[in-house]
Amino acid sequence: MMGPESVAGNLIKTVGSFFSRPQVRVETLPIGPGIPLGIEQVSNPAVGIGGAYGAWGIPYDNATLPQLLEERMGLPLKPEEKLNLDELGFLHRHHLPPLTDEEHVQVEVSVGARLLAAAAQACGWAMSEIEAVLIGVSIPVTEDYVERIADEAGVPDSALKVTVHKACDSSVAALNLALNPDLPANRRLSHNLAEYLRGKKVLVGGIEGLSRVLRLARDKQAAQLFGNGAGIFGLIPGRTMKFLVGGAREAYDAEGVLQVRMTYPHSRRPNEEGSLVEVSEKGEHSVRVAGMMHEPEDIASPVEMAGPMGMVKLFVRNGVEAVRGVYQSYRDLMARTNMVGRDIAVAIVHHANYKINQLKEKQLNKEGIKIPMPWLLSDFGNVSAASNMIAFLRQLSNLRPGDHILFDGFGAGTYYDVVAVELGSA
Repeated sequence: MMGPESVAGNLIKTVGSFFSRPQVRVETLPIGPGIPLGIEQVSNPAVGIGGAYGAWGIPYDNATLPQLLEERMGLPLKPEEKLNLDELGFLHRHHLPPLTDEEHVQVEVSVGARLLAAAAQACGWAMSEIEAVLIGVSIPVTEDYVERIADEAGVPDSALKVTVHKACDSSVAALNLALNPDLPANRRLSHNLAEYLRGKKVLVGGIEGLSRVLRLARDKQAAQLFGNGAGIFGLIPGRTMKFLVGGAREAYDAEGVLQVRMTYPHSRRPNEEGSLVEVSEKGEHSVRVAGMMHEPEDIASPVEMAGPMGMVKLFVRNGVEAVRGVYQSYRDLMARTNMVGRDIAVAIVHHANYKINQLKEKQLNKEGIKIPMPWLLSDFGNVSAASNMIAFLRQLSNLRPGDHILFDGFGAGTYYDVVAVELGSA
């Protein structure tokens, strides 16, 4: 296997990897041995939305990944422990070389700041114009991560910074907060975010440095599925993206099908209303929305997964119910507004793995809910909260003013956010 230096020097030649795409701008962050970072900017002037997405670290394909994991864990992967990753829709993951804790912070802050700046630029916005930043992140490298990346990117101090920790659902939960005034989380704040942000220039996204997390993981499934990735786009609520309907669900993972260590503030118990989600205003311009997780018993373990079938049953069963409820609300809205012939143009679904998404789509089709759910992230792996944002940006050029889009987020905890929007115009 090539080492970090040789891989970094030949990234463009890595056939099939994200870094080999002609639109991707690649640089090397001068941290540790040098960390390759690739960013692709996307914009659709017709709908007035732009953004940026990317990955950092060394791209490993399915043939080279097992050796990396064996070196990390000090144990060989048995044949029965190797996942059929091609079948699950993943061809590459991005992982980091060994770094110190401080270097991990430097890397992820640098990555986040660059993505914010690239997303604003793709929208044609100056950083001084940004009025809010909402970022979903499962296991943050530092508690004040969003504040730090916003500061480094040049976002004004007066801009609102919102951090969402709801595992893979975090970025869609952030979008739902920005658009849906009826969310319980919005009602718990001194200012309803959806009402406050209407008409403002907002950056929403997900940033997941999962290679950092997996360096401590002993779970061989998780180690093969997850990797680094981030996606951020800019919108003006009520203008370039209009809220139609949406909802959020909680269903505590009592069996621990997907266990995640909470490295962020949380009381580790439901609130007085029985909700697993805690909402806190950290300062005049900072908000945190944090979900309770079923944590691994091993205090050193960041993530543990049950068998693949347990994951399928958990996310498909609850996920279909979440989508069904919001889609019915959407159909009711279309009927009330005399737009019975309208329908969702495309669903932007969290890329847990291809089998889960395929089965979910099949179950929805049986109920008469037939929405295209394209698979778009084979060169990233499961990048948790970043996946919906990357998928949306990869679909963005195909979208037109007035299109109705369904965002479907789901993840450990378990949490489900589904929101339907109408694209506006520039």
